[in-house]
Amino acid sequence: MLLLQITGLSGVGKTTLAQWVSHQLIELGHSCIVIDGDTYRKTLCKDLGFSHADRLENIRRLGAVGYEHAQKGTIAIIAAINPFEAARQELKSLYNVKTVWIDCQMNTLIERDTKGLYRKALLPQGHPDKIMNLTGVNDVYERPVNADLYINTDLLTTDAAGTLLLNFILSAVSQA
Repeated sequence: MLLLQITGLSGVGKTTLAQWVSHQLIELGHSCIVIDGDTYRKTLCKDLGFSHADRLENIRRLGAVGYEHAQKGTIAIIAAINPFEAARQELKSLYNVKTVWIDCQMNTLIERDTKGLYRKALLPQGHPDKIMNLTGVNDVYERPVNADLYINTDLLTTDAAGTLLLNFILSAVSQA
Protein backbone atom coordinates (compact mmCIF):
# COMPACT_ATOMS: atom_id res chain seq x y z
CA MET A 1 0.00 0.00 0.00
CA LEU A 2 1.38 3.41 -0.94
CA LEU A 3 -0.26 6.79 -0.57
CA LEU A 4 1.68 9.95 -1.46
CA GLN A 5 0.80 13.58 -1.00
CA ILE A 6 2.56 15.96 -3.35
CA THR A 7 2.50 19.48 -1.94
CA GLY A 8 3.68 22.79 -3.34
CA LEU A 9 2.53 26.12 -4.69
CA SER A 10 0.42 26.58 -7.80
CA GLY A 11 2.51 26.02 -10.92
CA VAL A 12 5.41 24.10 -9.32
CA GLY A 13 4.61 20.96 -11.32
CA LYS A 14 2.62 18.77 -8.90
CA THR A 15 0.16 17.51 -11.48
CA THR A 16 2.75 17.36 -14.25
CA LEU A 17 5.07 15.17 -12.17
CA ALA A 18 2.23 13.05 -10.79
CA GLN A 19 0.96 12.33 -14.31
CA TRP A 20 4.50 11.70 -15.59
CA VAL A 21 5.25 9.19 -12.86
CA SER A 22 1.81 7.59 -13.15
CA HIS A 23 2.45 6.79 -16.83
CA GLN A 24 5.85 5.31 -15.95
CA LEU A 25 4.40 3.19 -13.14
CA ILE A 26 1.61 1.86 -15.34
CA GLU A 27 4.18 0.93 -18.02
CA LEU A 28 6.06 -0.98 -15.31
CA GLY A 29 2.89 -2.92 -14.44
CA HIS A 30 1.78 -1.02 -11.34
CA SER A 31 -1.73 0.23 -10.72
CA CYS A 32 -1.66 3.98 -10.09
CA ILE A 33 -4.14 6.84 -9.68
CA VAL A 34 -3.53 10.58 -9.53
CA ILE A 35 -5.93 12.44 -7.26
CA ASP A 36 -5.58 15.97 -8.60
CA GLY A 37 -6.72 18.77 -6.31
CA ASP A 38 -7.99 20.93 -9.18
CA THR A 39 -10.05 18.09 -10.64
CA TYR A 40 -11.60 17.08 -7.31
CA ARG A 41 -12.46 20.74 -6.58
CA LYS A 42 -14.99 20.38 -9.42
CA THR A 43 -16.59 17.18 -8.08
CA LEU A 44 -16.10 15.76 -4.57
CA CYS A 45 -15.06 19.12 -3.11
CA LYS A 46 -17.20 21.50 -5.17
CA ASP A 47 -19.02 22.64 -2.02
CA LEU A 48 -15.78 23.92 -0.47
CA GLY A 49 -14.20 27.36 -0.73
CA PHE A 50 -10.72 28.46 0.22
CA SER A 51 -11.14 29.29 3.90
CA HIS A 52 -8.78 27.59 6.34
CA ALA A 53 -11.51 25.15 7.41
CA ASP A 54 -12.50 24.37 3.81
CA ARG A 55 -8.89 23.77 2.77
CA LEU A 56 -8.48 21.32 5.66
CA GLU A 57 -11.68 19.50 4.71
CA ASN A 58 -10.59 19.38 1.06
CA ILE A 59 -7.39 17.57 2.05
CA ARG A 60 -9.26 15.21 4.38
CA ARG A 61 -11.53 14.18 1.50
CA LEU A 62 -8.64 13.73 -0.92
CA GLY A 63 -6.81 11.68 1.71
CA ALA A 64 -9.82 9.42 2.22
CA VAL A 65 -10.14 8.85 -1.54
CA GLY A 66 -6.45 8.09 -1.81
CA TYR A 67 -6.54 5.72 1.13
CA GLU A 68 -9.43 3.76 -0.40
CA HIS A 69 -7.40 3.24 -3.57
CA ALA A 70 -4.19 2.41 -1.68
CA GLN A 71 -6.03 -0.21 0.37
CA LYS A 72 -6.82 -1.99 -2.91
CA GLY A 73 -3.14 -2.04 -3.88
CA THR A 74 -3.17 0.99 -6.15
CA ILE A 75 -0.38 3.54 -5.79
CA ALA A 76 -2.36 6.68 -4.96
CA ILE A 77 -0.83 10.10 -5.54
CA ILE A 78 -2.57 13.20 -4.19
CA ALA A 79 -1.44 16.29 -6.09
CA ALA A 80 -2.75 19.31 -4.19
CA ILE A 81 -1.31 22.52 -2.77
CA ASN A 82 -2.14 21.35 0.78
CA PRO A 83 -0.77 24.52 2.41
CA PHE A 84 -1.00 23.55 6.08
CA GLU A 85 1.49 21.38 7.92
CA ALA A 86 -1.25 20.22 10.32
CA ALA A 87 -3.24 18.80 7.39
CA ARG A 88 -0.17 17.01 6.01
CA GLN A 89 0.59 15.58 9.45
CA GLU A 90 -3.04 14.50 9.89
CA LEU A 91 -2.86 12.47 6.66
CA LYS A 92 0.46 11.01 7.76
CA SER A 93 -0.95 9.91 11.12
CA LEU A 94 -4.21 8.56 9.65
CA TYR A 95 -2.88 6.85 6.54
CA ASN A 96 0.92 6.69 6.77
CA VAL A 97 1.15 9.06 3.81
CA LYS A 98 4.54 9.89 2.29
CA THR A 99 5.04 13.62 1.68
CA VAL A 100 6.74 14.92 -1.45
CA TRP A 101 7.46 18.65 -1.48
CA ILE A 102 7.77 20.21 -4.91
CA ASP A 103 9.41 23.61 -4.62
CA CYS A 104 10.29 26.42 -7.01
CA GLN A 105 11.38 30.06 -6.76
CA MET A 106 8.49 32.55 -6.75
CA ASN A 107 9.92 34.53 -9.68
CA THR A 108 9.87 31.33 -11.79
CA LEU A 109 6.26 30.62 -10.76
CA ILE A 110 5.28 34.16 -11.72
CA GLU A 111 6.99 33.69 -15.11
CA ARG A 112 5.27 30.31 -15.69
CA ASP A 113 1.84 31.43 -14.38
CA THR A 114 0.09 28.74 -16.42
CA LYS A 115 -3.33 29.58 -14.92
CA GLY A 116 -2.93 33.38 -14.70
CA LEU A 117 -3.32 33.23 -10.92
CA TYR A 118 -0.13 35.06 -9.98
CA ARG A 119 -0.95 37.92 -12.34
CA LYS A 120 -4.36 38.30 -10.68
CA ALA A 121 -3.00 38.01 -7.14
CA LEU A 122 -0.39 40.70 -7.82
CA LEU A 123 -2.89 43.24 -9.17
CA PRO A 124 -3.24 46.41 -7.10
CA GLN A 125 -5.67 46.56 -4.17
CA GLY A 126 -9.19 47.35 -5.31
CA HIS A 127 -8.74 45.95 -8.83
CA PRO A 128 -11.89 43.98 -9.70
CA ASP A 129 -9.91 40.97 -10.98
CA LYS A 130 -7.57 40.73 -7.97
CA ILE A 131 -7.68 37.39 -6.17
CA MET A 132 -7.04 37.48 -2.45
CA ASN A 133 -6.40 33.86 -1.55
CA LEU A 134 -3.51 32.69 -3.70
CA THR A 135 -1.39 30.42 -1.59
CA GLY A 136 2.16 31.71 -1.26
CA VAL A 137 1.28 35.26 -2.36
CA ASN A 138 -1.57 36.56 -0.23
CA ASP A 139 -2.46 33.39 1.66
CA VAL A 140 -0.25 31.18 3.79
CA TYR A 141 1.83 28.22 2.66
CA GLU A 142 3.60 26.41 5.48
CA ARG A 143 6.76 24.77 4.24
CA PRO A 144 6.78 21.03 5.01
CA VAL A 145 8.78 20.26 8.13
CA ASN A 146 9.91 16.71 7.32
CA ALA A 147 9.12 15.92 3.70
CA ASP A 148 10.07 12.40 2.66
CA LEU A 149 11.29 13.75 -0.68
CA TYR A 150 12.17 17.29 -1.81
CA ILE A 151 12.24 18.22 -5.49
CA ASN A 152 13.11 21.69 -6.79
CA THR A 153 11.64 22.21 -10.26
CA ASP A 154 13.74 25.35 -10.75
CA LEU A 155 16.78 23.12 -11.01
CA LEU A 156 15.44 20.01 -12.76
CA THR A 157 13.73 19.15 -16.02
CA THR A 158 10.41 17.32 -15.85
CA ASP A 159 12.16 14.07 -16.79
CA ALA A 160 14.85 14.49 -14.11
CA ALA A 161 12.33 15.46 -11.43
CA GLY A 162 10.01 12.65 -12.53
CA THR A 163 12.83 10.13 -12.35
CA LEU A 164 13.59 11.19 -8.77
CA LEU A 165 9.94 10.76 -7.86
CA LEU A 166 9.66 7.43 -9.69
CA ASN A 167 12.73 6.03 -7.93
CA PHE A 168 11.37 7.19 -4.56
CA ILE A 169 8.04 5.45 -5.23
CA LEU A 170 9.63 2.24 -6.48
CA SER A 171 11.86 2.14 -3.39
CA ALA A 172 8.84 2.66 -1.11
CA VAL A 173 6.88 -0.06 -2.92
CA SER A 174 9.75 -2.54 -2.63
CA GLN A 175 10.02 -1.87 1.13
CA ALA A 176 6.28 -2.34 1.72
